[in-house]
Amino acid sequence: MSLVSDITALAPGQLLARGVARHLAALGMVTVEELVPTRGLRVDVMALGPKGEIWVVECKSSRADYMTDSKWQGYLEWCDRFFWAVDADFPTDLLPECTGLIIADAYDAEVIRMAPEDKLPAARRKVMVQKFATHAARRLQALRDPAAFAGLG
Repeated sequence: MSLVSDITALAPGQLLARGVARHLAALGMVTVEELVPTRGLRVDVMALGPKGEIWVVECKSSRADYMTDSKWQGYLEWCDRFFWAVDADFPTDLLPECTGLIIADAYDAEVIRMAPEDKLPAARRKVMVQKFATHAARRLQALRDPAAFAGLG
């Protein structure tokens, strides 16, 4: 399998996602990136916890990146907890206090403010766990056989 070994090839938001995924793995969670919960939305990181909890983490690499994000509230109905992941230099006073906060870099992250929990209804959770599993399986298959899965993301 081909893996990204040169992190200098990653965009700033992808570097944040990498650190977030590492940290969440240490908490016993598994993650996928760029999952589409519904048409018109694409979350940066979705995490699935050992008890079935679902977190969404939006990675913002700059003030401008955050200011142009008008869709983030649409993610709230697709997770139990919502977080922003930013680097240590980001002006965190811009971020709504009613959301979680993660400070990250390419190597690790730390949850600074736990997001409030708003549990998904059972039917929505089932849909999201299935989307998570399907997304993860397609990514793995595409990694193993890129030509067969071109364009399936």
